[in-house]
Amino acid sequence: MLLGQYEGKVGEKSRIALPKKLREIIGEKLIITLGYENSLILVSEAGWKALLEGTEGRPFIEKPAREIQRYLLGGATNISLDSKGRFIIPDYLRRFAKIKGKVVFLGLSRYVELWDMELWEEYRQNLEKNIDKISEKLINKEDTKK
Repeated sequence: MLLGQYEGKVGEKSRIALPKKLREIIGEKLIITLGYENSLILVSEAGWKALLEGTEGRPFIEKPAREIQRYLLGGATNISLDSKGRFIIPDYLRRFAKIKGKVVFLGLSRYVELWDMELWEEYRQNLEKNIDKISEKLINKEDTKK
């Protein structure tokens, strides 16, 4: 399982190294795509379908399914890690995630999020302030399913 937080730095030519602990689990052939809240998502080729849960098999006429697929698939690209675990972040993804220099990798069970360090710190602080409210919403949502 992918978990934990790791820091990194974007080097020359938008190249960055995936932390070894994550690399050992996720592998060397990955897909990178647009994430939510200005993050990027890294997922193994084998784990890619899990990101599309809820959209596959949906009728083409369902606009939300088309839009999620457009977002995730249209923004995706295949990457291969070099012998040192490095890869190049495509320019359009780097601009989307506002990545400038320092970054944070978050292992989130089935995938890895990649954040600009400053954006992550801002987001994390807001998350910490609101985690009780977020938990309550999730619990209430589960209660309504019963």
